[in-house]
Amino acid sequence: MASNHVHKGDEPPHGCCGCDGHGSAGPDAIGRRDFLKASGVALGAVALTGLTYEALAAEARVTQPAAAPARKPLVVKPILTYSTPRRRPQTSWRNWGGIETQQDAEGEVQRITAELKKLCAEADFPVTVLDVSAVRSTAEADKALADAPQADTVVVYAAGGGSGVFDAAVKSGKQVIFFLRHRSGPVYLWYEIISPRYLRRHTDKLAVPGVDNRDVVVDSMAELTWRLRGLCGLKNAMGTRIVAIGGASGWGPSGRKAPEHSREKWKLDISTVAYPELGKLIKSAMADDAAMSDARRRAAAYMDDKSVELKTGKAFVENAFLLERIFRQIMARAEAGAITVNSCMGTIMPISKTTACLTLSLLNDAGYLAFCESDFVVIPSGILLASISGRPQFLNDPTYPHDGVITLAHCSAPRRMNGRDLEPVKLLTHFESDYGAAPKVEMRKGQKVTMVIPDFAFEKWIGLGGEIIDSPFLPICRSQIDVAYKASDAAVADAMPGFHWELVYGDYLRETGYALGKTAIGWQVLG
Repeated sequence: MASNHVHKGDEPPHGCCGCDGHGSAGPDAIGRRDFLKASGVALGAVALTGLTYEALAAEARVTQPAAAPARKPLVVKPILTYSTPRRRPQTSWRNWGGIETQQDAEGEVQRITAELKKLCAEADFPVTVLDVSAVRSTAEADKALADAPQADTVVVYAAGGGSGVFDAAVKSGKQVIFFLRHRSGPVYLWYEIISPRYLRRHTDKLAVPGVDNRDVVVDSMAELTWRLRGLCGLKNAMGTRIVAIGGASGWGPSGRKAPEHSREKWKLDISTVAYPELGKLIKSAMADDAAMSDARRRAAAYMDDKSVELKTGKAFVENAFLLERIFRQIMARAEAGAITVNSCMGTIMPISKTTACLTLSLLNDAGYLAFCESDFVVIPSGILLASISGRPQFLNDPTYPHDGVITLAHCSAPRRMNGRDLEPVKLLTHFESDYGAAPKVEMRKGQKVTMVIPDFAFEKWIGLGGEIIDSPFLPICRSQIDVAYKASDAAVADAMPGFHWELVYGDYLRETGYALGKTAIGWQVLG
């Protein structure tokens, strides 16, 4: 009574073959960082020192780190709970539900398998579904879970049986979703009693730690899908390895503890590169004729595109491509898929002979996570949004909400905002310095967006949905959009915490809130 292994085809199923998506180590290989994370130890910032351009360039030629790490798939273990009651005279011998026999259960396994196969084929996030296990006892559930240690999430198809099976799933430490049938197949017993009997434990309040009403789905594969998408994002966000050029920091006095909070609550694995180290790498790269030639070639191809308008010096663009090459090499050395730049409003400019703005835009378009300002107040929210959506994030400065509109702007916006297509762009100077290369990305009007507003204390994030209504050209950061929202201006102004916001194309408020529900951070959606 088992289905075939189901994989989402467009991203490799790292979760079920033992690798972490960053290298070729076998399933038994474990490094210091992995050991610390597996042990639950919060990781401090690790300084990358002794970097040489020659060594990084040699590694790049050998390993070809051209592609950003793919998202790791969410590994799902489906479990059908059922019973096969026997008729007894003159007494109640069966509970509610349409599954009474072994044959009924076998048919239900086939139905579940077909539904999940279809879900995988249509999912826009990487997901692996393991074999369906049909269980009638806690012991059988324990064995099914023990046989699937790689699973991240258990989907319990609660057709019948006792709640001990549910407890086994919850105590496994994996995320648990309950799927109930009303009309999508034979009606399930727990469609009637999951709230009073299990979630509330015969009381008036939720009583199962780690499980609540948001973890229950009735009939709808769409409802199951968005929850799995949120959990996939959470899995990929937790423990992200990120390089902080110039060190890790947080915006303003209230953001000073942000790197510490990021390590504690998001298990971020932060490596730092000091500016003197970076300066040596850039100086050597600029003296490398092959590297400069490659940067000029790639910059020329970028600028030759009809959707690109050059409004700054060509050398700034070429140097941005050279810096992008160096950042990729540093991330490859750190086995990281994310990077941020501290003091990007000044310190990096005399070193790189450009600004980091276009460089960060290029990295985001290539599938990396690249952030300006090294603001770890907002970076975790950007990592989560990108991990949920599979799309580049836009870290931005908000303005003041008025008349149902807010302007969001920054100088390092990605162009591939929908994850596929490049938006038109003007290449200008960075506004505050009037130097370097910064993209003014013409984000599309009418596009629905998700905005996340994190707080300094890492206690509650705010979610806001909106629609881009304009891409103006004000004397502010170069990539700028006016976003309309449906909440009241007062509600937005009163609820705004922190400073920087994060934005992605599409509506991912449900997924973000569901993922945050599995953390110690609260969530409030406005409007």
